[in-house]
Amino acid sequence: MSNKKAKELITKFLTRQASAAELDMLAVWLQDAENEKLFKDYVQTNYAIEHEMRQFDPNRLKTKLQQLMDEEIKAVRRKKIRKIINYSAAAIVTVLLATGYFLKNNSFNEPIETKPRIISNNINVGSNKATLTLDDGSQVVLGKGNAYKTQNVHSSGEKIVYGTDRSNIAKEVYNYLTVPRGGQFHLILSDGTEVWLNSESQLKYPVYFKKGQTRKVELVYGEGYFAVSPSTEHEGSKFVVSNKSQEIEVLGTEFNIKAYKEEANIYTTLLEGKVVVSTTNGKRELEPSQQTNLNLNDNSMQVATVNVYNEISWKDGVFSFRKKPLGEIMKVLSRWYDMDVNFENPELEKAGFNGVLGKDQKIEDILNTIKNFRVIKDYEIINKTILLK
Repeated sequence: MSNKKAKELITKFLTRQASAAELDMLAVWLQDAENEKLFKDYVQTNYAIEHEMRQFDPNRLKTKLQQLMDEEIKAVRRKKIRKIINYSAAAIVTVLLATGYFLKNNSFNEPIETKPRIISNNINVGSNKATLTLDDGSQVVLGKGNAYKTQNVHSSGEKIVYGTDRSNIAKEVYNYLTVPRGGQFHLILSDGTEVWLNSESQLKYPVYFKKGQTRKVELVYGEGYFAVSPSTEHEGSKFVVSNKSQEIEVLGTEFNIKAYKEEANIYTTLLEGKVVVSTTNGKRELEPSQQTNLNLNDNSMQVATVNVYNEISWKDGVFSFRKKPLGEIMKVLSRWYDMDVNFENPELEKAGFNGVLGKDQKIEDILNTIKNFRVIKDYEIINKTILLK
């Protein structure tokens, strides 16, 4: 198994998205000592709380891991994940770190048992949903159970696909795809470019691209991941994504733009290929794994090398937080769960948390994980509002 495939399986295991067959593959792979070291290093680097593993009781840790494995077994109908329990204490500690059992004081503690106050919890997990606005201003609600089909466009409720037939289009026509809080949606443009829109995002785009001309779309606001159809397949036509204060020119690549309305920074992250980010102050060419941070207050732009997975994991059903303050994390969760979050103590917004969480988890499960890390003492849920204490 390649290292890339192994890392994918580790991520699926930690977010409880692995199938029984994938868990079997991971268990067999972990029997090799070198693979076990890779497992430990990868989880520590990407998902573990940053506290040293100094003192622990291996037997107690194994008991706790067994409890975790039992939960997984139920989820996959009691398959062979029990194999993992037999691996060394180092790997066991790493798993516990990544799943919320190893806490801040560098010793293993029981999860906090105080019961949160929950009154009429109306917070639901996000889903595939969006509103399509046509050229004449009419709107179509897209989502589960809402199929939509015309001569050039069709949607299954999970994504919307534009065809290449231009015979019935006499003029340049634009559509808007708007994803609300609590939603996400997948779009395939007429040139084959794929776009994943995150919660609270809007994209403006032509129904078809004119032959030989620059292919241009606008991320009006929010976050989108773009897998661009190469210019070599479109007679050299460039692909441009514009949004407030910047323009991104690509030849054929994959990248992510985060440009939410209420935020003063725009982040552009390159996964592969090449992009040029232009502002009124100049241009910057990005290499894979680089990210621009455009400050809208002074129009300055910084470039840094980042962990790309942490920036794009949202499109694959995972929240991956690395060195993130709780205030920023709650902004992300608020959009996906369509909820409001308040802090009893403003200083709590600065508290750091590292972790990987599945987007299909209930909000109570996520809050309990954060609570068990001693990042928060407790929380309340009233309708669609959370108070962190």
